[in-house]
Amino acid sequence: MPRITPVLVLAVLLLSSAPTAVAQQPDIVQEHWYHSYLTLTTDVQSWAVDYPEIVLLTVAGQTELGRNLWVVQISDWSVDTKPDGAKKEIVYIDGGHHGNEHLGTELAFLTAEFYIKGWASGDQEVIDVLTTTELHILIMLNADGNDFDTRWNINQVDLNRNYDHYWNTCPVTQPGSDAFSESETLANSVYMNTVVPDADLYVTMHTGVWIMLYPWGKWPEQPSDWELYHGIREDVHANISDIPIQNANQGLYPNCGTSRDYGYGVMGFPTFTFETDDEQWALGTVEPLSDRLGEELDVMRYLISNIWYWRARLSVTSFEYSENSIELKVDNLGRASTSNATVRYIDDGEVVWTSELFSVNATNSSEVHLETTNLSLTQYGHFELYYQKRVIDASLWVNESIPEEVIREVEENGKGFLSSPGIFISLLAAFGAAFASQRRETMFFHKKNVGDTEKLAL
Repeated sequence: MPRITPVLVLAVLLLSSAPTAVAQQPDIVQEHWYHSYLTLTTDVQSWAVDYPEIVLLTVAGQTELGRNLWVVQISDWSVDTKPDGAKKEIVYIDGGHHGNEHLGTELAFLTAEFYIKGWASGDQEVIDVLTTTELHILIMLNADGNDFDTRWNINQVDLNRNYDHYWNTCPVTQPGSDAFSESETLANSVYMNTVVPDADLYVTMHTGVWIMLYPWGKWPEQPSDWELYHGIREDVHANISDIPIQNANQGLYPNCGTSRDYGYGVMGFPTFTFETDDEQWALGTVEPLSDRLGEELDVMRYLISNIWYWRARLSVTSFEYSENSIELKVDNLGRASTSNATVRYIDDGEVVWTSELFSVNATNSSEVHLETTNLSLTQYGHFELYYQKRVIDASLWVNESIPEEVIREVEENGKGFLSSPGIFISLLAAFGAAFASQRRETMFFHKKNVGDTEKLAL
C-alpha cells in the first residue's frame, strides 16, 4: 500500500487551500484533504439536495459537544421492496470512531460517494444494488476527536472500547466510566437497535494496520460463523486483494467493548473492522484518496454486491411426509450455516407442531429425516421452515413457507402421493361423503392445470 512522508504532507498543506464549508469541496481539495466536521456537513447536505430520489439524510444523535452524527441513507427510495416484493437487504457502515484515523473516515465517505455518483451516471452495478439494498452510512462518529485530530472523544474515552460487549474485560485504556457512557456510542447502538436491527452486513472503518478483522476481539477462537468469514476471505484473496483477513484477537491484539463484537455478538450482524493503511497522523495525502483507497473500495463493493449470500438461505427441493416421518431435501443457497432449523406446522396462524432440530451447513445440500410424532394435519394448515440466518445466537430468526409444489404425502410402503396436505384432506372428505356405503378403498388424484378430477379406483 502507498505511504506518504512528512515532507510530502507538508507540501500538500502549503500548496493547497484549506477546505471551507460554504460549498462542496473542489475535487483538488476533496482528493487530498481529509474532512472536517464542517466540510463533511456541507457534502452530505449537498447530496441530500442534489439526489433526493436516493439520498435521505438523518441524524443518529449528537457528539458530546453537540455536533450531529450524520447518517446518509442510500437506496432507490421510489420503492420500499425488491422487485419480487421481498425486503431489501441492509448494509450498515460507520467510520471515524477514532478521530485521528482519517483514512477510515474517508473510506466510509468514498463508499457513499461511489453509489451516489454511480447512480447519477447510470452505472448498472450501482443501480442493481440500490434497487435491492439500503445503505446506511454514519461517516464520522467521533466528530469532536476528528477536528482535534485525536484518537479519543472530548472526554478522553476510546469510543471503540465503550460498547456493551464484555466491556472493560481486556487490558485496554480509556474504556469510559461504563458501557455506552459516551453520547456517540450510545447513539450508534440506538441506531443499530431501532433503525437497522436486521442488518445483513456491518462494517466499521478504522486506520492503523492494513487488515480486515472479524470477531472475536476478546477470544482467539474462531466465531460460530467461521465458514462465512473464511469463504469471504477466500473470495477476496482470489479475486480482489491480498489484504489479511482474520480473527481480531489474533490479527491485532485482545480488544473488548468494540463495535465489531457488539454488532456480531449482540446484534447478530456479520461484521468486519476494516483497517486502512497506517498513515493517519496528517491532515492530507499527496496521492488522491480515490486512488489510495481504491483497492479497499473494491472490497467494499464485493461485500455489498454479494450481501444476499451473507446468511443461510434454505431452499426445500423435496418434502415427503407420512404418518411417522418427514423426509426433507434442502439446499443452502447462502454462505452461512444454520444449526437449529426446524419444520413447523401452522394452522390458523398458530404453531401446532414443531420438529426436532437439524443443521444445514454453508453452501451445502442435506437430506434430513424427522419424526412426525403428534403431528395432526388439518384442512388449511401448512408447513414452514423456521431457522436463524447465521449460527451466532443473536442472529435473526426467519420463517419461510415450504412451497406446496414440493410437498408429497406418501404411504408407509412408499406407494401413492398427493401434492399437499390441504388437498389430501379435502379430497378424502369428499370421497367419504359420496361413497360412505362402499367398502372398497378409493383414492383420488388431482391433476395440476386440468379442470376435472380423475377418479381412479385402486
